[in-house]
Amino acid sequence: MPRIRLAIGCLLVLAAAAPASAVASQRMFVGFQDDPSFRWRDDRATNLTAAAQTSSSIVRTTVYWSRAATTKPANATDSFDPAYHFEDIDELVRNASFDGMTVMLTIWGTPGWANGDLGENHAPTNMQDLQDFARAVADRYSGRHPGFPFVGYYSVWNEPNLAEFLAPAYDKSGKPASPAVYAQIARAAYAGIKAGNPRAQVGIGETSPRGRQRPINSASTQDTIAPGLFARLVSEARPAVKFDAWAHHPYSGLGQGPTAKVAFPNVNLTQLPTFEKKLAQWFNKKIVNIWITEYGFETKPGEPKGVSLAQQAAYAKQSIAYVQTLPYVHMYIWFIFRDDPTSTWQSGLENLDSSRKPAFATFTAASRKADVRSPIVYIKAGRSNPVVRLPVWELAARDGVGAPLGATVKTFYNRRNIAVSQPTSMIAIDGHASFAVPLKKPPKRTAYTVSFVINDKNGNKVFRSATLIVQ
Repeated sequence: MPRIRLAIGCLLVLAAAAPASAVASQRMFVGFQDDPSFRWRDDRATNLTAAAQTSSSIVRTTVYWSRAATTKPANATDSFDPAYHFEDIDELVRNASFDGMTVMLTIWGTPGWANGDLGENHAPTNMQDLQDFARAVADRYSGRHPGFPFVGYYSVWNEPNLAEFLAPAYDKSGKPASPAVYAQIARAAYAGIKAGNPRAQVGIGETSPRGRQRPINSASTQDTIAPGLFARLVSEARPAVKFDAWAHHPYSGLGQGPTAKVAFPNVNLTQLPTFEKKLAQWFNKKIVNIWITEYGFETKPGEPKGVSLAQQAAYAKQSIAYVQTLPYVHMYIWFIFRDDPTSTWQSGLENLDSSRKPAFATFTAASRKADVRSPIVYIKAGRSNPVVRLPVWELAARDGVGAPLGATVKTFYNRRNIAVSQPTSMIAIDGHASFAVPLKKPPKRTAYTVSFVINDKNGNKVFRSATLIVQ
């Protein structure tokens, strides 16, 4: 049985109100991917709670289609079909919610029955099978089924520009083959996810930072495609692929820092501005949102060619601060949370014995500044009692959709409490609640901080804050 807990948040320190131009950088999701530590270890619940202490707001995990459906289900769009097994995903989603975080699910890995036993890294023979599976997953976590919290973020496949995850990368003539196949995968998964949960946001790509532009013809080295080339070829597929964001893993080379440079069409952190412009051009959009769904730095001595512990701490702070300046980056996920004997990566913020590396503290400080649970809300001048919508995932996991909530809401200007109210609300299907802020006809170019103490009928509380900017 999953371990059920309620995370009681800490009241955020209220900053002095300031002119709108002086308000801090944008908010974004910050979190981790670490399937061994969060899903499979005996101490997984403890690890997840420790991760929540970094002010993280999201956990990414992989939904292995090949493991969730080892045999073909009779009703593939119904995640409660007896052929499906989502037990460890269910537990993670619940526990993350109780710890005040939400989840992002990455669908990957074709079961043998769906592609003639070619392997997890080969596409399904019939894309309808993938679409049905994606729909089942999204419906399961749509908020419509009691006991299964809402999941609003999905991505499609993992690093499909590497043959390790999607093969073949090239056809027999040496031309890239996987981008066109991936376009089919993305279309099928997007359609299925949106059918299962129209509120869900879907990221495609999940591209690795580096690759080649031609096959290597080596039995010992996998074929790869540079992420920029891969994305451009996906954009040329017809019908056009739909998506809400492009997911990418902008790692620096082993032992390098976040400012390391590569030649496009490879894309590390410093190439994100160029990549975003190219994506917008290729997909004919004004802007393409980017999700950083894997990032991190491996440390010595576990990885002899990695960075020092002090460097990892500095790079975590530096990289989060940098991407906060990029308005199209809405997510930053660190890989992994804790070093583990089953992982080939030593990029955790905790050591094997759960002791904390120096990066734990710098990551926490940077994550707190970006926390989406403390939103920046823009309002019109003269608008009284604006409504602020906040995630209350802890209470949603405990009480369910539609449960009544109360709150004490305080508005501050120049550190002075200028108004207090006690509005009521209820938990929406996506685990959020909306509250009116006591504020009368605010003038232009002012900013306010607002504190929220939100409680349910059982006396459980969560604490949130928001910054209101009057335009």
